[in-house]
Amino acid sequence: MKKYLLFLFTILVVLAACDEQIIPGMPDKKQTSETLDDASQQYLIPVGSHYTTESGFKPMQADVLRFNATFDQSAIYTTNDPANQGDINKLYGMSDCNSPHQVNSARFGWRWYEGQLEIWAYTYVNSQRKFQFITTVEINTKNTFEIEFADKAYIFRVNDTSIELPRACEEKASGYKLYPYFGGDEVAPHEIAIDIEDLN
Repeated sequence: MKKYLLFLFTILVVLAACDEQIIPGMPDKKQTSETLDDASQQYLIPVGSHYTTESGFKPMQADVLRFNATFDQSAIYTTNDPANQGDINKLYGMSDCNSPHQVNSARFGWRWYEGQLEIWAYTYVNSQRKFQFITTVEINTKNTFEIEFADKAYIFRVNDTSIELPRACEEKASGYKLYPYFGGDEVAPHEIAIDIEDLN
């Protein structure tokens, strides 16, 4: 617990020192989000941005991160550089092992690729990035996503499909929430809306 509190204190000090600067992978604290109901929230990524309009720094601890997500037609896009179409955008997840997200983290990724909406597992493990394709999902369809933080393993589930990737630590996941993010190298070519309903 002391280690977790020290980690949170360090992150808060860094955020305070950065003032109005945006930390990569963290949301812009000036922006706001649209609440759909008590459990579901619509996250908007404005045209020309990487970051969602969700605001704030939310410390988290979890054994499992579970949520529903729905993509609408705005998930269909074409990048300016065709080579960037294969880049993986980020959906939702958290940092892990009491470390920054580019050291240890687990989240789902997504991309519109060859006429399909692909879902990926996307992790950092001891600063090494790893990703693996999981499945495809349909536009305008609610799907259930889950990350289980097992001993030395992340177990990613999308509906009835699961894959496993290595994890650096064994205890309950401790870190902060990671919000939707577009990119890759390019910014959102139009406004992108994703509805997310937290289940835990």
